[in-house]
Formats: sequence, C-alpha cells, structure tokens
Amino acid sequence: MTHDARPWTCKLPRGSGGGEHHCRHTSLPRLAAALGRPLDRLPLSLKILLENAVRHAPSASDALATAAAFADWLTVHGSNREIAFRPARVLLQDFTGVPVVADLAALRDAVARLGGDPARVNPVVPVDLVIDHSVQVDAYRGEGAFDINARLDMQRNAERYAFLRWAAGAFDRFRVVPPGAGICHQVNLERFASVVRRETVDGDEWAFPDTLVGTDSHTPMVNGLAVLGWGVGGIEAEAALLGQPLSLCIPEVVGVRLAGELPPGVFATDLVLEVTRVLRAHGVIGKFVEFFGPGLDRLTIPDRATVANMAPEYGATCAFFPADAATLDYLLFTGRDPVQVDLVRAYARAQGLWREESAAPEFTEVVEVSLSSLQPSVAGPKRPQDRRALRDAAAGLREALAERHADRGTCTAPRAPVAGTAHALGDGDVAIAAITSCTNTSNPAVMIAAGLVARAARARSLRAKPWVKTSLAPGSQVVARYLEAAGLLDDLRAVGFDLVGYGCTTCIGNSGPLDAPIADAIRSGGLHVAAVLSGNRNFEGRIHPQTTLSYLMSPPLVVAYALAGSMRVDLCRDPLGRDAQGHDVYLRDLLPSPEEIQRILAATVKPEMFQEVYAHILDGTDAWHRLPAGDGVRFAWNPASTYVRRPPFIDAADGRPVPPRNIRGARILALLGDMVTTDHISPAGTIADGSPAAMHLRQCGVDAADFNSYGSRRGNHEVMVRGTYANIRLRNEMTPGVEGGVTRHYPSGRTLPIFDAAEAYAAEGVPLVIVAGRDYGAGSSRDWAAKGAALLGVRAVLAESFERIHRSNLVGMGVLPLEFPVGVTRKTLGLDGSDRLDLAGLEDGFAVGMPVTCTIVGANGSRRNVTLTARIDTREEVECLHHGGILPRVVASLVGA
Repeated sequence: MTHDARPWTCKLPRGSGGGEHHCRHTSLPRLAAALGRPLDRLPLSLKILLENAVRHAPSASDALATAAAFADWLTVHGSNREIAFRPARVLLQDFTGVPVVADLAALRDAVARLGGDPARVNPVVPVDLVIDHSVQVDAYRGEGAFDINARLDMQRNAERYAFLRWAAGAFDRFRVVPPGAGICHQVNLERFASVVRRETVDGDEWAFPDTLVGTDSHTPMVNGLAVLGWGVGGIEAEAALLGQPLSLCIPEVVGVRLAGELPPGVFATDLVLEVTRVLRAHGVIGKFVEFFGPGLDRLTIPDRATVANMAPEYGATCAFFPADAATLDYLLFTGRDPVQVDLVRAYARAQGLWREESAAPEFTEVVEVSLSSLQPSVAGPKRPQDRRALRDAAAGLREALAERHADRGTCTAPRAPVAGTAHALGDGDVAIAAITSCTNTSNPAVMIAAGLVARAARARSLRAKPWVKTSLAPGSQVVARYLEAAGLLDDLRAVGFDLVGYGCTTCIGNSGPLDAPIADAIRSGGLHVAAVLSGNRNFEGRIHPQTTLSYLMSPPLVVAYALAGSMRVDLCRDPLGRDAQGHDVYLRDLLPSPEEIQRILAATVKPEMFQEVYAHILDGTDAWHRLPAGDGVRFAWNPASTYVRRPPFIDAADGRPVPPRNIRGARILALLGDMVTTDHISPAGTIADGSPAAMHLRQCGVDAADFNSYGSRRGNHEVMVRGTYANIRLRNEMTPGVEGGVTRHYPSGRTLPIFDAAEAYAAEGVPLVIVAGRDYGAGSSRDWAAKGAALLGVRAVLAESFERIHRSNLVGMGVLPLEFPVGVTRKTLGLDGSDRLDLAGLEDGFAVGMPVTCTIVGANGSRRNVTLTARIDTREEVECLHHGGILPRVVASLVGA
C-alpha cells in the first residue's frame, strides 16, 4: 500500500452513527478532480479495481496514468491496459489449499537450498483456509449419521489435517478453520467478509474495499455482499499471498438489468439457473458481470449471493452486486459490529460505491432479465446452463434417455430388481437427493422452504423413497440452529433428510457409496439413474460414478424429487405419492407461501446465532487438537506418505530464466471435444480400482477401502499425475466408443491409459500436446488440471477457446495455451491423433498474443501449416513463461535473482 501524501487521499466524513471515522482513504472523487476527467460513470466493480491500482501505484504519475486508462474505458467500454491487482486477502479450501501449502513449504526448501532465508516465504496478506471439501456421506439415515461421517473424515484425512495445523503455526497471517465448521464461501459471506477493511500503517489507519481471490471458483459468491473477488488457481493464489501482483487487463463489464420480482414458489435458485442459461449463451467468459436495476430492491443479500455464486457456471470472472441498504441490513442481521456497518455506509457513499438507481453506470453491454417471468426450474442432466422449466423436466429426461439409449434403438426404461426389497429401479429414478452446497444453504429462505415442504409431507405421511440416498449438509452451523429453532430439522429428518455434516459433500462428489443392493441393481440393469442436488455443478462423472444424470435445483425441489423417487414424475402434474388415507399428494399441496417463509425466518433467524457460532469457529474438536501439528520453519516431509509429498515443480529452479524452445515432433496425448471441464481433466471424486492412481496406491500398501478421493490426495503429485485425464466420462476422440482416461500411443497404435502413454512418450523423448474444442477447462479452479498436464509432459494445449481460470493456470505451470483461428478446428484440420506437430516462433521469446506457427505432419508425411495465437494475455504472464512458471519466478524474486 502506498501512503505518501497525494492530493486524492483524505479522511472519511463523519458516519451517520455520529462517530468520527479517522481512516484515511484514496478518494475517487478527488482523484477524478486531479485527473480532470470524470470517473463517476464507471461500473462500481471497476471503481474498486481503480482504487486498488491507484492505492498501490508506485508514484503519483503512475496513479494518474492508471486513472486515465479507466477514464478511457468509459469511451470504448473496454481496454487492453494492463493493471496490477493486489487483493486484500486470500481464501482457500482444503482440496485446493493442501497443494498451496505444499508449494509454500517446497518454496521454503528451495530458498534455503539457494542460500536464502526460508522464513521469507510467508503470507503478506491475511489467508483463511476452511476445511470443507473432505467430509463424505457414508452414513445418511439416522441421528448418528453426522457423528459417523465426522469420525471417518478425521480418520481418513488426519495426515492432511495435521499438515494444515503445522501451516497455521508456521506461517504468519494464516488461519485454518477446522473441519465441521462450514463451507468456505458461506463462512466468508457470514463472517470473514467486511465490505470495507481497515489497516494501520505507519500510525495511520486506512480504509479500503475488502477484496480477495480464492482457490475455489465459487469465490464470487461474496460479490453478492458488494465484496469484489474471484476464483484463481492455487499457483496464482500463492503469488498473491506472497505479495506478487495479479496482472489483468481492465475487463469488459456486462451489465445485467433485473426488473420485477420473483413470483410465489420461485426462488433465487430458479433465478440463477436462468441467469446461467442466458449469460452462457450471451458469452461473458473473462468479463465482469455487474447487476443493476429496480429488481435489486426485491432481492436479499442471500438471493444475490446465490446468483453471484454461479459466476463460473456462466463463465464470468465475477458477478458483482453494489452496496445498498440491503448490504447494511445483512451485516447487522449476521451479527457484525454496528461501528463497522457505519464505516461501510460512510465509505461507500463517499466513494460513489453506493447503488444509486437514478445513475446507472456505463457498461460494455446490457442484458435484461425479468424476475417476474421466472418459474420453477431444474438444470441438467450434465451442465448447469441446461435449464428447463420444471413442467418440462420429465420431457427433458426422456430426451436425455433417448440419447443414451440411441445405440439400443429403444427408449424403453429397463427395470432391475433391488435385492432384499419389493421394488425395482428404472432409468430416471433418483438414487441421490442432496440438500448441499454454499449456493443454496447460505439462503435461509430456501432452506426454510425445504423444511416446510418436509413438514407438509410429514403431515401427509410421505417419506423419501427407500432407494433414494438423502442427505442434508449445510454450509454453516447457523443453518442447523435456525432449522432446529423452527422445528424444521425434525421435519426434514422425518422424511429422510438427516444432518450428515457441514461441508460440500455431494456437490464436490463426496456423495459416498450407494447401498450395495442399489448399486448392484444399477450395474446389473445398465441403468441411467439420477442425482438431484441443490448445488452448482452437475458435470459428467462429478456427483457419483453410477449417476449418469445429475440435476441442479432448489432445496424444496430436492425434497420433492426424493419423495417422488424419480425424475420421470412430472411434479407439475403427477402426484408425489399417496397419504395414509390413499389420497394423491401433489407438489402444489406441499409448497409454502412466501408469507409463511418470511414469518418463520423473522421469528427464528437471529443475529445472536451468527455471533455464537462464529465466536468459536477456530476452536475445533478434541480430535482436531490431538493431531500432531509439528513445528519449525520448514516442514518435515515423510517420503512414505501417500497424502503429502514434497511437490517437484521447483526442484530445478535456480532463480534464472529458462531459455524458450520451439516444440518439435510433438504427439497428441488426447484429442478432445467442446466443454472439457477441469472435472474431466483432474477429477476430485472416487479413485477407481484398477486405474493408474489405484495401482500406485496399492503398490504403496494402501487398501482399496482407504483410497479416499483424488481431491483428498492433492498433496501427493504421484497420485494426481496418474489421475490427470482419468475421469470415467472423458471422451478422447483418438479412442472412439470408449469412455475414460485412455488414448492411443503412436506409432505403435496401442490403446493405453493416458498416464502410461505419457510415460512411454517421456521414455522416447517425445513432447506432448493436448488438442481440444471450445471452452476448454470450464468449471472448478483446480490447479491440478494444469499441474497434472505439465507433469505428464504436455508442453502446449491447442483449443478453440479457453475458460479464464484454467488458461491462467496453464501459463502458471509453463504450459502454453494456443488458440485456433476462428473457423479452424481439429475437425477442419482433419486431426486424428496420428499426426506430429511442430510449434515454431518460440525461440525468439514470448510476447503478449504472439503468433505461433503450427506445422502438422501427417502419418503419410503430408505437411500443413496453421497460425495459432498464444493466449499470453499480460506482460506478467510473459515473465512467468520465461521462468518456466509462477513458482520458479517466485523463487527468483525471493533469492534476488
């Protein structure tokens, strides 16, 4: 932070509460006056970026030049101007956080090896790591389910958790929230986010916007509270927490105008599914999205957070909601200090960051969404943007089954008996119903609505069908408090939704095993069964290996489909079941009115609940405190560990740049289609027995019952590299008709697991590339999708387009992202995997957007050239590639090279 006396720094005016705010701040109105150009019509999200860049500018002239670039943006609504962003804090979760900590520990080793002080590897901004992604739904019926799952979670992950306890003691400004406290984004929204931060420097107290980056792609959820933040890969997060600026061009900002209000029976979930559909079709990849319009007056902060949460599903960098009266109300509602709330009000008004409906900002484009026209919806069966009105869900299922049964020539749903029961399963039946995920459990209105549906169903003697694995996994302990206070926790238990844990569970793929008779019936019948969840992702292979159909929906609809037992049931027309008197019960009989939801919300959700829960959020259980945390500046690696191993990414780093080289004679490791997600590239769920990762674990003496998940083993590169491109639903066009992580090795023509093929190519000294279609790397911000590719020997990825976070992760690992020209694809080039590729023009050095000549040498010796564009977007990325990745560059900065 820059603290010299500049004409645009001043103290905040008196707060409305009467207290004097003695905070200095970078005044945007005074900055505009010094510049002599207006800045007031900037989108409010850009004003926060501007304040950040100016406050950290090395000189007054640099600050004015940056402000001028933002003023220019108002003319063209876009800019190629590169700016440096320094977030105020960093948010981690345990799946992505463990490799971050492992990299930091390895950085300390590397600095010590090069003669530096390892203690210099230390966060310079606050870091919060919330353990939320590891708990699995093993037990799910009965009041003991929570305790069983918590005990198994600690048993499975004790080594990882001990590593994180070491980190909490070894690093400054590094907090770890123990397991069982909640989901990082909900905890962030309800407690960590301050909207305006205060920091004392050289005796002066400064106020500035609360900003962050997080290693989970749903970090933008906090945008609903007027806090600017977005998801990054772990390697970018490491750079940010070590004080390295994140470089980006001033983004385009798409304004989304909301009008009207949600009709009865329509929830924020239905709104976000429509926004996802509209914006994914419109195209907002790499752009900011900012909401405005009169419809905001009718949306609570939890509603806004629900919409902001799914920004990565519609491709946006972030989805910002400006501060207004609802922001202040929510801060007070969740037990924040009134003095802090008054500071937020004073700062937002002084800076022009307060939402004023009479003065809408200038946007690059504007998209309209009418709240009044929305209706209950679901999204699926495999992408969040595939929204359908609830009334069309059953028809959509039939279409999905027709596609899956095309090879059988029939759409008739087979039936398979479930051993030991009187029922049979069929295509489209619901095998998993989960109320889970920060997306919806942070919203009291939808959680209370789900409880009221359960209450009405209980009164009519309805219960979830016996073949449905049901679970309730809130993102905060507060949720259980208010549901219990309203008596709704008992109602949910009565219909089958017992509390199973506080964590992501099913949404991240930790749905746990299906009961053996159910799993056997699905397997023997070759069935396509469904998972329904109140989450944000339903990509293929993510939720459970045996659920080939996955649907996102609001919590009340999750309860309804669990009662119905099948997606074939049309909830708008068909009964969910019959009551004790034999009368049909319909969804419309169970849905509560908005007035009933609000009455219970007002009576049961209190600020004291948030204060009591979050006063003890760092405490942890006795089992947590019994973990051997260890001490010392450097971590004592255990070479026999199968969970935490010293990563190899900077073994050769010596602080000097790596001379760039052309790529000659590269083979295609995988030839992939459109919308290949990071779940496809680096799955987080089950480690399948017989896979390369499983065979490695067996060689290390690990039994199949203890494989755990890929997500839990992200601290072990040996497991993760074997799991790269190992998703059971991956479709490699080099092996048509086969799903899973296999490829064809050339010139032998053998079909091999992708890891085995990569090993063979490495022994032959052959570099590798990946070729793909549109939207390569959509989904989670998991850096292992780039790390794993790099360890496999992938030097470049050629695609029609990239999702933002994954493209950045590839650069961060020294892997070159290359885009085909418009109209040129793997298909128009006739690539089949037998080709060899030469990439020329790299030896002269990297440059932003540089052209790269690709020569395709066919198996018959033919040669064709195509000019690709290197998706190197900033000068910072150029420097990163010249060092071979972000981590080697950080080493160079720490040892003074």
